[in-house]
Amino acid sequence: MKNETLLKVGIIGTVAAALCCFTPVLVILLGSVGLSAALGLLDMVLLPALALFIAITVYALWKRKKQLSSSPRS
Repeated sequence: MKNETLLKVGIIGTVAAALCCFTPVLVILLGSVGLSAALGLLDMVLLPALALFIAITVYALWKRKKQLSSSPRS
């Protein structure tokens, strides 16, 4: 996967997981469609997903920094 794509996936996933973790977006959405029984499982899925997307973002930024530092300056 290209570094730019990896960085976009990481940032978009981090923002989406953070919105769902720290705001009641999924609570309202699942409650409105009648799936409020699944609310107890959200923390078991969202927190690891948030950690994964943060790790992807950090990795992409590290890779980008490494690539920029190794490129010849003109």
